[in-house]
Amino acid sequence: MLLIAIIAVAQYAAAQVDYSQFVNPLIGSEGPIPGYAFGGGDIFVGGAVPFGVVKVGIDTYEDNITLSTLNGGYTPMGKVTALSMMHESGTGGYPKYGIIPQMPLTTIASPVNLLDNQTYSQSRVGNDTARVGYFKTQFQNGVIAELSAARHSGIMQYSFPAGEKHVLVDVSHYLPSQSGGYSDQIYIGGEIHLQTGGIYTGYGAYGGGWNEGAPFTVYFCGDFDTPPDQARTFRGRNTDPNPRYHTFSDGPVPQAILGNTSEYAGPLNDRLGALFTWTNSSLSQISSRVGISFISTDKACNFKNTEIPSYDLIATVSAAVQEWNQDVFSKVQVATGSSVNQTNLALLYSSLYFMHLMPSDRTGENPLWESTEPYFDDFYTLWDIFRNTVSLYHLLQPSYYEGMIRSLIDIWRYEGFMPDGRSGNYNGLVQGGSNADNVLADAYVKGLRGGINWTAGYEAMKKDAEVQPYNTYSFDDPSASVKEGRGALYDWIPLGYISVDKSTRAVSRTVEYALNDFALSQVAKGEAPEDVQKYLNRSAQWQNIWAHNLTSLNFTGFLAPRFADGTFNLTGYNPALCGGCEWKAISYEATPFEYSFVVPHDAESLIQFMGGPTAFESRLDYIMQPNTSQQNLGANGAGITTIMNIGNEPDFATPYLYNYLNKQWKSVQTSRSLANQYFHDANYGVPGNSDAGALNSWLIWQMLGIYPVVTQTVYLISSPWFEDLNMTINGNSTLRIMATTSGSQNSTSTTSASSFGQENFYVQSVKINGASWNKNWFDHEDIMVNGGTIEFDLGSSPVVWETGDVPPSPGHLVL
Repeated sequence: MLLIAIIAVAQYAAAQVDYSQFVNPLIGSEGPIPGYAFGGGDIFVGGAVPFGVVKVGIDTYEDNITLSTLNGGYTPMGKVTALSMMHESGTGGYPKYGIIPQMPLTTIASPVNLLDNQTYSQSRVGNDTARVGYFKTQFQNGVIAELSAARHSGIMQYSFPAGEKHVLVDVSHYLPSQSGGYSDQIYIGGEIHLQTGGIYTGYGAYGGGWNEGAPFTVYFCGDFDTPPDQARTFRGRNTDPNPRYHTFSDGPVPQAILGNTSEYAGPLNDRLGALFTWTNSSLSQISSRVGISFISTDKACNFKNTEIPSYDLIATVSAAVQEWNQDVFSKVQVATGSSVNQTNLALLYSSLYFMHLMPSDRTGENPLWESTEPYFDDFYTLWDIFRNTVSLYHLLQPSYYEGMIRSLIDIWRYEGFMPDGRSGNYNGLVQGGSNADNVLADAYVKGLRGGINWTAGYEAMKKDAEVQPYNTYSFDDPSASVKEGRGALYDWIPLGYISVDKSTRAVSRTVEYALNDFALSQVAKGEAPEDVQKYLNRSAQWQNIWAHNLTSLNFTGFLAPRFADGTFNLTGYNPALCGGCEWKAISYEATPFEYSFVVPHDAESLIQFMGGPTAFESRLDYIMQPNTSQQNLGANGAGITTIMNIGNEPDFATPYLYNYLNKQWKSVQTSRSLANQYFHDANYGVPGNSDAGALNSWLIWQMLGIYPVVTQTVYLISSPWFEDLNMTINGNSTLRIMATTSGSQNSTSTTSASSFGQENFYVQSVKINGASWNKNWFDHEDIMVNGGTIEFDLGSSPVVWETGDVPPSPGHLVL
């Protein structure tokens, strides 16, 4: 009881520290081209709480369509078209959401057309202000907009210059793909009703977007602190060329018809909204609260009134900051004084922030079926976050994480498949394998149980492994389903690999299906022992596309495309290229050269297949060298010239593979170099899409000095960035990671906190729970269940300190 009390006191004390001050919400808002989001993190910037349904922020439009990247709504120089309630963060491809908006206007006179946001969009002046739970910007027309958010609701505060004051609510607003396309979002219809005092309610229905989603409906309820002097609804013909929906596509944008108190879109899915006007010349500031729900306007109003009980913007900001500090930031504690490296503080707490923006906890807000299970949406995508983000959830957010897994299983129970991606209450898209399998396995082997029905969980995994999903005939890939499941089981089961003549992404999907089946073998050990060997055998099928005699860049042995008849297709084949590296290519977002390292369950076989430890090390060294890349990955590899692309998820674990050679110092050197080169406390601060915080999670593990091996209980040891770090794990246990430099003959006995780790980052020795440790890895049970300590002795020179066994290859099997 005394220990529990001490922990509680420590947690209370930590919660009093405002860690949010170290968060830079603009990291990743820009790419390598100043002023543009292209090639950057595609992040959301605005008001949000951890895993919140609402993410209030601006929606923008960029004049340069070639470089247009609107996925999070925010762009550095884009013109503002609205402030809306829902956004994704860090995602590529076609935009999703940007719905349930408001827009402050200072005139509605011509050329303003309420049905055309290009006629009233606003450039910004000065610098935007972004803090945890708060965003502020100023428009060219003089309006200052400030905002914050709660879990299902948001608050906007507008400071108007002298003159007209209007707030436009355009129910048909959404984030577009500026160049158009088959997966552009669409507005389907809605309603809006005005009530006394400026209260407005209604719903909007939308579809499409990146995941080719089915229609979904969002109900809203909004009000103002000062009732408007005039409130009118409007309606107009829809001229957006939406496929499979009624539009007046060959006509110009019409003018809005104003004047009613209610509007219904009707069968022609007319555009609609409302215009609120204030004529009091002494009034300069107007505040508005908006709640949303996937169930009803009554719930939306209740969220608005209970979550944001007043129009005090600062109170909402303070509540958001308190929630972030208590539920997220205080779980990773380091010294924060002026002597500490402030850049490292910003990178640590900003990364924690971005990895908690998604998925969205919509428990109690599932409109599709009645269930007592938790419900999460905006897994965008598991392909991105299974590699290391979920392992952080396991430690930092066990309750949320249990809810996510229960939700994945419940989606299978009612819809037939677990998602690989999901948004707008709809599964899609599947970029590779059925990676919910990896998520479940990672949690299972590490002992997460709680309220999870693992019998059902294994059934859901087995469905992925055995049942071919129906073909979605997507433009991305018309050969098989991209909605859910494993679209190439017609190859995988009879052939033992994905064939290049019958299937797309043959190389990358072969590798990913192998890991998916290894995941099944791990869960089967407890849930269906009779299946273990079957799926373990299938997990080795990546070897069926290994061309042992293929030579490239003086290295021999690579993954290579293979025909369904068993012959390899090596004519003109270069494993350092992958065409467009997209849906119809031989591999996805990484070259076969890179994927040849991505078999985490059997590094032992990989080393053998590449010619042994020396040849394996040489190849690892080569892909880290600048100017070796032959593949142009566009926004997914902007500014990266190495074959190893830290901006894409398949390569996340590759820098740590030196541990499997007992040359841990090279893992430290390589991963630290990548972190220092590509991650910065700056707008261009991440090397590509942050992908729901996946890149940020990679950096957190780097700063902790450990790295998880997915679907296993193994953590690889690297080198920490802080002298003393306390991490709350599993709800009430503490992992303490400490580092000194006194043991190195090449180091001074004392190091200033601000310069710690800049020179003395090579591991000299390690202790775990006070005992000397001779392996460059440890097991989850060693320290991640009940907590404990890791002590590093660091120095400025490389040392081969590990004498124990290399990390295990639990899937080792040579076909």
